[in-house]
Amino acid sequence: MESWVEGWPVWLVFGVLWLGAFIRGNATYWVGRGVRAGGGRSRFADHLERPIVRRAEGWVRRFGAPAVALGFLTVGVQTAINASAGMLRMPQSRFLPAVTVGALLWATVYTTVGFAVLDAWFGDLDWWWALVAVAVVVAIVVVSRRLERAPADSAGG
Repeated sequence: MESWVEGWPVWLVFGVLWLGAFIRGNATYWVGRGVRAGGGRSRFADHLERPIVRRAEGWVRRFGAPAVALGFLTVGVQTAINASAGMLRMPQSRFLPAVTVGALLWATVYTTVGFAVLDAWFGDLDWWWALVAVAVVVAIVVVSRRLERAPADSAGG
């Protein structure tokens, strides 16, 4: 993996990945918040009317900050959850800790599983490690797809 990160220490790679996820999560939150405040005049307004965003809005209403943190472990739902938190005007005092934890989870997955798959692909790691990593990724994708299809229960029960 050193060829990918030029010998950077793992903690630095982890930190860069965490920072990228943290910034992206906050940017998506503010886009959602801005669209709601602007009355839908933004170029992002059409994207935030999609069914997945409506379902994510239900999850954020029901579960709050934990939905934001755990959303970072999903594929295809994370952006909708962060935007929904902004559209619902989740207070920063709840969103910032959630996005911090979520970005830590995301960076952990990509620093470990993601790089293990790349290492195996390029011949730097035994393939059985890659199979374990792929199994983890497949499990995350399956759960994400089920969440995408599950109806949002905005009634809370």
